[in-house]
Amino acid sequence: MSFSQSFTSSPLSLTPQRRKSKFTFKHLSQLAASSTACPLRVIAHIDLDAFYAQCEMVRLGLPEDQPLAVQQWQGLIAINYPARKFGLNRHITITEAQKLCPKLICQHVATWKEGDEKWAYNEDAFKEMATRKVSLDPYRTESRKILALVKETLPAVPLQKVEKASIDEVFVDLSAQIHSILLKRYPELDGPPPYDDPTENLPRPSNTALNWDTDALVDLDASETEDDDPDWDDITMLIGSEIVRSVRLAVREKLKYTCSAGVAKNKMLAKLGSGHKKPNAQTIIRNRAVQQFMSGFKFTKIRNLGGKLGDQVVAAFNTDTVQELLEVPLEQLKKRMGDDTGGWLYNVIRGEDYSEVNPRTEIKSMLSAKSFRPTINEFEVGVRWLRIFVADIFSRLVEEGVLENKRRPKTINLHHRQGMQTRSKQAPIPQGKAMSEEMLFELSKTLLAQVVVDGKAWPCANLSLSVGGFEDGITGNKGIGGFLVRGEEAKAMLSNSSEVDYHGAEPPEKRRKIDDGGSNKFLLAREESSRGDSEQEFVGDLGVIEPHVDDPSIPPPSGQRSPPTVDDSENVAAATGLPRSLGIEEVTPLHSAKPNTTLLDQQSIETYLCKRCDAHVPVTEQSEHEDYHFAKDLQNEDRNSSTALRATQSTARPAPPRRGRGRGRPPGSGMVRAEKGQKRLAFG
Repeated sequence: MSFSQSFTSSPLSLTPQRRKSKFTFKHLSQLAASSTACPLRVIAHIDLDAFYAQCEMVRLGLPEDQPLAVQQWQGLIAINYPARKFGLNRHITITEAQKLCPKLICQHVATWKEGDEKWAYNEDAFKEMATRKVSLDPYRTESRKILALVKETLPAVPLQKVEKASIDEVFVDLSAQIHSILLKRYPELDGPPPYDDPTENLPRPSNTALNWDTDALVDLDASETEDDDPDWDDITMLIGSEIVRSVRLAVREKLKYTCSAGVAKNKMLAKLGSGHKKPNAQTIIRNRAVQQFMSGFKFTKIRNLGGKLGDQVVAAFNTDTVQELLEVPLEQLKKRMGDDTGGWLYNVIRGEDYSEVNPRTEIKSMLSAKSFRPTINEFEVGVRWLRIFVADIFSRLVEEGVLENKRRPKTINLHHRQGMQTRSKQAPIPQGKAMSEEMLFELSKTLLAQVVVDGKAWPCANLSLSVGGFEDGITGNKGIGGFLVRGEEAKAMLSNSSEVDYHGAEPPEKRRKIDDGGSNKFLLAREESSRGDSEQEFVGDLGVIEPHVDDPSIPPPSGQRSPPTVDDSENVAAATGLPRSLGIEEVTPLHSAKPNTTLLDQQSIETYLCKRCDAHVPVTEQSEHEDYHFAKDLQNEDRNSSTALRATQSTARPAPPRRGRGRGRPPGSGMVRAEKGQKRLAFG
């Protein structure tokens, strides 16, 4: 092959030389596979703005600039952005909030009350804390609508990867979708790499400037400038921002909710980005801006560093900022925090995160709980609360598809707190019964009774009920009634069975397998050759065909039924299901006939009487019948000789007498003779 021919595997080798990207064709294929190690990867985090407050705003049809707070008993659990302008936060009382913002609307959450079939809004709910329970079902319902719309806006699986992170936030892996868009916008990427080498660098993008629309762009790192031409990671971020903008617009127009978003190369950066500019905005963190973005954060804001682990890091290094922690070398991080935690911390403060977007959105458990102030002291009061818990959980199970057998829990759990002691009881949910509210209530009441029997159940400060162990329901099964037929269908099947035509032959019967070797081969050949004339012969326990000998003193071989007679015809016909027209009286064995019988008188062919089996055999089959007896004799001789040989061998090698051995005595050590001066001791 010539030198010039070695470069004809790719069309790109024929194009003029262009500047190369730092990314390769391998990175492009990783993008299509949504690989967590791909440097072109794009992840979005979409977060609803003050979600509970927005739900109430949308439900009540209030204008967007109306200050509103969501109230739960005497506290605030959500405040919208117009109200935050007055300095309101969730740590102040309702009285203080109304002083700061006189136009504030305080909307209490929906609640359950004993006897209610569904949660409801009540203006005086905060006055009845002892008899009511909070319900977040309205917010769960809106969350499901938003999630469904997000998925509807994006392309179908496998290009779609959406993870529900909580009731008001989702992660979206846009990598596969961006890859498909890239190939359409930039045809030079669609094709094999030069020389079929995936490590070859991609051609540089033709774009020299990118339009980020209204996105909030994080400033580049100190070593980067906006004058630098964009590379493919900038292009993928731009396409990702376009997709997220369209999703947010759809939620806004169709469901009236605003949301903020972060777009970055991993989940950790995307989540930080969604909260960077709120409300109703999206932040883009390009790969060239990661260090600039991270340096301004406290690392306690990073996921998994906001709890005890974050406190340990603060105590170990006397700082809570990413900027100062970046100066700590890897070895010191590992020494103080351990190898695994230290290595993870070193990477995460530099913006590295390889966690995958998990499309699973199915819930694992459902919980309904109540803290009692004042405490409750009677079993009947606890039962009334269980009724509310069950109604709450069952309504959510219905939305999950339990009535359609889509999903169903396997266990029910009761948690009871009395003072500082918490006790739990669990029971399986019967899988063979239809799920019902009454069944769950009876199970929960039984669990509470078990707690009471254990003692020290009162006063009770907290009670909760949960179901878990969800699994997909089994579909396609049917009861025994589904296999039965009735009415006209049954009549049609019965008439068809009575019209079966066997063409003059008997129904096929089971035949014993005949071993190969010896005289059995000859017997098998005889059986096949005489099948048409002697189908009434039966198979013996040795696998050979034996004529029926009408001697009542000889029982049939083991496991074999006696040949049917005329008297048995009714029973056999009933047992086999054959019609009477095919009864056994028409299948009388030929060899069962005796001389001077009616059958012999009616025979129109010449026969001879076999002296060995007293059977009448046609003269034309005399020689074959005698051969049969000859083969039978050979088989009996073989069997007798084998039996005699085994008996001889067993007598030639008598078993040695068994000697008793004491415990721990080596083999072969029997009784020994007494030495001089010794004597045998008699035992027993």
